[in-house]
Amino acid sequence: HEHLDGGLRVSTLFALLAERGLPSPAPDPARLAEWFDARAHAGSLTEYLRGFALTVAPMAGPAALERVAFEAAEDAREDGCVLGEFRIAPLLFGAHGLHGEAVVEALLAGLARSPLPSGLIVCAMRHLPVEETVRAARLALAYRAQGVVGFDLAGAELGHPPREHRAALDLCRSAGLPLTLHAGEADAAERVVEAVRLGARRIGHGVRLADALGDPARSALVDEVREAGVHLEVCPTSNVHTGAAASLTRHPITALWRAGVSLSFHTDNRLMSRLTHSAEALALLRYTSLVPIDLYAVSYTHLRAHETKANLVCRL
Repeated sequence: HEHLDGGLRVSTLFALLAERGLPSPAPDPARLAEWFDARAHAGSLTEYLRGFALTVAPMAGPAALERVAFEAAEDAREDGCVLGEFRIAPLLFGAHGLHGEAVVEALLAGLARSPLPSGLIVCAMRHLPVEETVRAARLALAYRAQGVVGFDLAGAELGHPPREHRAALDLCRSAGLPLTLHAGEADAAERVVEAVRLGARRIGHGVRLADALGDPARSALVDEVREAGVHLEVCPTSNVHTGAAASLTRHPITALWRAGVSLSFHTDNRLMSRLTHSAEALALLRYTSLVPIDLYAVSYTHLRAHETKANLVCRL
């Protein structure tokens, strides 16, 4: 679970800002890294998402998009990744004069340059009108044979439940394109189950599902997700940064795993949260009661979720 516009290399972002004549909040890459370090603990999802205003504009060109996608795949490969998915909302670049097709083609070209088997997930921004999410869904379907492997709803969650975008979700589901929706990050456990009932086979975050653990009135929510075999893409450090969890020590990933929920851990945004996948693994071992065998098992369930639920297109 990694957003391309949230995972740029600091040096690349600094260079792209300079190339497009855009202002940087820091005079050099080292201080730009410090700037992201200082604002990582945004405290809410809405505040956390403001960082993307700095990354989208400098990426708004085919060469820049291809570069960012290629570097993301290479960074993941060097961190030990053997299969990758990268997500982004292509229509965000329309404000900068790029058609969605040009964005997707540039990103797929970048991913194809890396030997890492990978795919692209097209996101729609859930706060936008239904017409826009349907347009994003049609874009995803147009490129499914070229490397688009799924459709997602992302962005500010509270107040924008997945059912608002049923038309786009139904369009993808009827065409057989897998859904992996953000849910239960900044809204209640009920939103996770809502996303599942709308066809999501994987859930981005889903941590609020833990609120239903031990609650007799809501425990059926956990049962439904577990029995459906739906997989949660949990991003612990990011959840702390957005206020979805108080700390890694108190993060609900452990409780959800012990309750038998299929899940895995992810970076979400390597730039915004200033981490790598391996660093996240080490942090979980340090701050939670999870042990190495748990992380091995988590990785295995993640692989199974890709193979049996996501139909990830791999260049093997």
